[in-house]
Amino acid sequence: MGRIAEEMAARDDHGAAADYIPMLAGVDPRRFGMAVAEPDGTVYGVGDWRQPFSTQSISKVFALALALSLDGEQIWRGVGREPSGNPFNSLVQLEYENGIPRNPFINAGALVVTDRLQALTGDAAGQVRELLRTESGNDAIDFVPEVAASEAAFGDRNAALAHFMASYGNITLPVPELLTAYFRQCSIEASCADLALSAGFLARHGVRADGSALLTRSQAKQVNAVMLTCGTYDAAGEFAYRVGLPGKSGVGGGIIAIVPGECTLCVWSPGLDRRGNSVAGVAALDRFTTLTGLSVF
Repeated sequence: MGRIAEEMAARDDHGAAADYIPMLAGVDPRRFGMAVAEPDGTVYGVGDWRQPFSTQSISKVFALALALSLDGEQIWRGVGREPSGNPFNSLVQLEYENGIPRNPFINAGALVVTDRLQALTGDAAGQVRELLRTESGNDAIDFVPEVAASEAAFGDRNAALAHFMASYGNITLPVPELLTAYFRQCSIEASCADLALSAGFLARHGVRADGSALLTRSQAKQVNAVMLTCGTYDAAGEFAYRVGLPGKSGVGGGIIAIVPGECTLCVWSPGLDRRGNSVAGVAALDRFTTLTGLSVF
């Protein structure tokens, strides 16, 4: 990993931090951290791997896992499993497809998942935070109210998505309640080490750190499959081509990736490309799979 970190530091192109969420805009896009966690909980890292950052859409993986664990196949009645081919906050396909979003990792699909998880638990964001705390062993993982407030202040597109789906009966909660839960979930702050450890159940085929099952083997496969095909917005094909692993990015600059049966990874570098994925993060995962030969292909 040291070699990869050195290569990332030497890059000329680092992208730009997300400027449409004011609380994220000021982060130095050249920062870089990377962690690898083995199935037994051993974790290694380099650079800013212990630095907490805004998880943003990475939290959608954990919300989906919880919804699957509680609701089983029912969750797929309101959200699909296909790549969207459109930006993560697009309204276009919803009108053609009767308010059913293409997958759970674009914003519309994540809103459906959060809606269901909120209905099942009464505290969707709290359940995601608790899962991260338990699996990582870090009770300091928490929401950042300023980030949630920043997203709410600029959340008109998400509100439009939610109201549109509600008009088709695909949202059950009052939209303001749903948006509050969704923005809180996305505001969770955690480090590369935390997220690599927290996602370990996906490398262990659904088994949590304590040996209990969060998901069945089949459900873990489902989550990994949707991550591979849909986890990096409308760049999922390019990510699969370059990296060859299930992955999920967030506009905070983080990406988690899964090598089933082997390890989980998390990289963080706040500079994004035009599709919302970390420039150095994708490059680092590309180098990791090239150097190690680890891939699902």
